Parts: sequence; structure tokens; C-alpha cells
Amino acid sequence: MTASVSLSPPVVMILAGNDPCGGAGIAADIETLVSLGCHPAPVITALTVQDTHNVHALLPIEPELVLAQARAVLADLPVAAFKIGVIGSADNAAALHELLIDYPDIPVVLDPILAAGGGASLANGGLIEAIRDLLLPLTTVLTPNSIEARRLTPEADTLEACGMALLARGCIQVLLTGGHEPAAEVVNTLYGNNRRLEIWRWPRLPGDHHGSGCTLAAAIAALIAQVQHPVSEQSLLSALYRAQQYTWRSLQAGYPAGSGQSIPNRLFWAEPDRDRLE
Repeated sequence: MTASVSLSPPVVMILAGNDPCGGAGIAADIETLVSLGCHPAPVITALTVQDTHNVHALLPIEPELVLAQARAVLADLPVAAFKIGVIGSADNAAALHELLIDYPDIPVVLDPILAAGGGASLANGGLIEAIRDLLLPLTTVLTPNSIEARRLTPEADTLEACGMALLARGCIQVLLTGGHEPAAEVVNTLYGNNRRLEIWRWPRLPGDHHGSGCTLAAAIAALIAQVQHPVSEQSLLSALYRAQQYTWRSLQAGYPAGSGQSIPNRLFWAEPDRDRLE
């Protein structure tokens, strides 16, 4: 009898803040990665006081401790992708820059979270500048919403110009999401190779969701981690589409855990009545 061989799932390192209500941040990333067959390696960049309504306080972790967490894991586990969320401070952005420079072959998915869903600011001018100068040139896929894209590229006068300006700052691809735009559908636009590459349209779901951007970026990182490196353009396109589909279905199956925004159900496929989502 031949013993079965258990293959280890791909490892994705999450560098993000902790959300104690479990809807966004590290909790959202872990759920997404596990749901999509990856092993999460969570590195905490910030502690937050938040609920399903808003972020009430943010405490960045010291950059030395962020680096120590990450380097301990990287020396032990074969990390296949990085996913970056809330950074916490310009000093932490500089620390992440140092880390990414040391691991240039690992793809980077950056969700440039500048504000909470409830409106609280999560990034000051110094951090935004550090993201532009230090992290965008090292980013494989950037996933800004339209508000974030405009803040990162104040020189741009249209969303199309924002996408192109972000490419000019060094990102390989930019998936600009349109959930905040007033339209009947959510229109997500992919930029790369100095041009617009693809447009995806998704039915707009009712209500607001806590952690939708985290879910999307983590899903992209999970699916990139599962393909052979270097990642081909076709594999990346497939990962981006599948990540959006997964996120949309997670939002569709969302539930009201608290009295604020709904929480995406990132394990929707495990529900007994999951056939209704097909």
C-alpha cells in the first residue's frame, strides 16, 4: 500500500491591521485565504478599535516588530505571495519597503486602505506619500477603490487618468474598483502595460459591507499564490476575475453580525443551501 502524500497549501503572508469585530483586516484575510485553499501567515501592522460602523482608534505596531514578525516567518515558510492592507504609519511603510526589496520574486497585492468604510481616516499625508514613493513601485497588483485612486493621484482629473498615473508610479497592474461610484452596476477596471486591459461589470448589491476590499485583495493574493511563478498575464487575468467573482458571492451571502455594515460570508460555499448561490 502506498502512503498518500499531503501537499502543503500555498502560503500567503498578510501584513495588515487587526479588526476586533472580525469583519475586515486580518480576520477577513484569514477567512478568505483559508476559503480559497491557502495557508495564512498573519503579520499585524496595527491594532484598531472598531466595530461594524467605523474605526474609532488606530495604534500602529512598531516597525521593528512588524519586520521581526515577517522575517521569522519568511525564514521558515515558503511564502508565495504578500497581501498588504492597513499599514499604520509612514515608518511601517518604510519597513515594508525594506522587506519587499529583500524578496523581489514574491508577488505583492496591495490594498491601499486610506479610510474606513465609516469614514475614519487610516492614513495621513506622510503615509500616503510613503505608499506612493516606496510601495507602489514594488506592487504587482494594486486594488484601490475610486476614492483611494483619486487621493493617490491628485494630479489626475479622471478615473482613467488615475489608473494610468498609478501605473506610471510603478505598479504592474491596477484593479480600480467602482463600488463607490454612482452607477447601477459596479464597474471594475484593470490597467496594465500602459493601457486599459479589461472591464468587469457586477450587479450592485444592496447595503454596505464591512471588509469587501480586504476580501478582494486577499482573494487575488490567494489565487496568484496557487499559480506557477513567474505569473503569466493570462494566469493573472484569470486570478483577478475569479477573485472578483468570489468576493461578489461573499457579499451576496453577507450577514448582519452587528448593527452596522454587513459582514461578507467568505465561507458561503459551506452553507447547506449553497445551491441557491449557483
